Amino acid sequence: MLRLIDRGTAHTCDGVTRRDFLQVGALGAIGLSLPHLVAAEETGAVKKEHDDRSVIMIFNLGAPSQMDTFDPKPEAAAEIRGPFAPISTKGDFQITEILPRHAQVADKFSVVRSCYHTAAAVHDTGHQMLQTGRLFSGGLNTPHVGCALAYLRGRKSDLPPHVILPEPMGPTGGNLPHGQDAGFLGKAYDPFALMADPSQPNFKVPDLLPPQDLGQVRMDRRRRMRQIVESHVAQFEASPSAKLMDSNFEAAWRMMTSPQARAAFDLSQEPQAMREKYGMNRFGQCCLLSRRLIEAGVRFVTVNTFLTVFNEITWDIHGSAPFTSIEGMKDIVAPMYDQAYAALIEDLSDRGMLENTLVCNLAEFGRTPRINPAGGRDHWPQCFSAYFAGGGIQGGRAIGKSDPIGAYPAERAVEPSEVVATIYKSLGFDLDTTLPGPAGRPFPLVDFGKHEVRELFA
Repeated sequence: MLRLIDRGTAHTCDGVTRRDFLQVGALGAIGLSLPHLVAAEETGAVKKEHDDRSVIMIFNLGAPSQMDTFDPKPEAAAEIRGPFAPISTKGDFQITEILPRHAQVADKFSVVRSCYHTAAAVHDTGHQMLQTGRLFSGGLNTPHVGCALAYLRGRKSDLPPHVILPEPMGPTGGNLPHGQDAGFLGKAYDPFALMADPSQPNFKVPDLLPPQDLGQVRMDRRRRMRQIVESHVAQFEASPSAKLMDSNFEAAWRMMTSPQARAAFDLSQEPQAMREKYGMNRFGQCCLLSRRLIEAGVRFVTVNTFLTVFNEITWDIHGSAPFTSIEGMKDIVAPMYDQAYAALIEDLSDRGMLENTLVCNLAEFGRTPRINPAGGRDHWPQCFSAYFAGGGIQGGRAIGKSDPIGAYPAERAVEPSEVVATIYKSLGFDLDTTLPGPAGRPFPLVDFGKHEVRELFA
């Protein structure tokens, strides 16, 4: 990493703060990969007509209860079905009463009720598998699907190809990767992380706008930038950081000084009524910002509904402190989530953006069919729901079924690799496309024989 201030302040990546790099953010977020895109198009691995496709991935950290949201079981015993009544929707399926706004846009999304995985019932493993398609194993860290997209297609504008809002996942009880970086592709393809709460009155992007101590650089930008780069690169030119800087420095600086980039992040340009429609909270404003970023040319936005399962009320409804109960989910989590999602879908649709924007809502697992003694539900990877809108998806349908108590898939079981394959397919990728894996060996986007949930597109 490089700090564009005074002589003698260049450091390697180890131990450096985020503000130390360019005082505007990691260069890796702005990697250029036009040659990769051209090569992929020439071999047929990428459909040219899908190059305008984008993705908003909403990751529901903590994991919603399938019975209490998208897979109600009104005929089951009370300790299984929970306290919420099912309601009809504009689709051909029911959801529960805690998501009334979802019901009004259900003709635009389809839910897969038969997702499952066989890994440990801990948050980290599900985070990896649902965002990369694979479990972290043997030291192999597979890239997030948005990072693979950044490698294969590069960026469309001065903005990064992949942005995480509001910031990457924090601690969730394990010490494994969460699957929100570029893994073996290298830091050049890591996402740009906002690292700020867009609902705050003084919201600004820490790593986009230069701080006050860059005034002198700003006044004489062209001369000073070249002078500083040439004097600092020599100090650590043998390091991987220097090679990364050499290829991406100009792109990072261009983002910092880009009026387009500044405007995309500027929520004050939105009418107050629109901001309130999404909800004046962190998640609501992140959803609104995701629409602005996609509109401005970002290819992939990952929105973390929550950041950790500690010291924050989330979908992780174990029932006892510091977690919440099923009723707490109804009163605190669901209203915020329901409002923002419906606003996003309506907004994208009204602007004619939904057809080219896949909105996928994922989680690391589901919750136990039986309510525990504390009034909550515990981790359950054996069955959970995910849902998809836009990006070529046919809305209004339920794909797959769970058994009568929501414990296991009963029809059309769907693995995490198929969820990720669905995202790649929406983006127009041939699933046999390969990435440069460890030791330079070809590494397929998804494991051999895995394919998208085809029923979503039919």
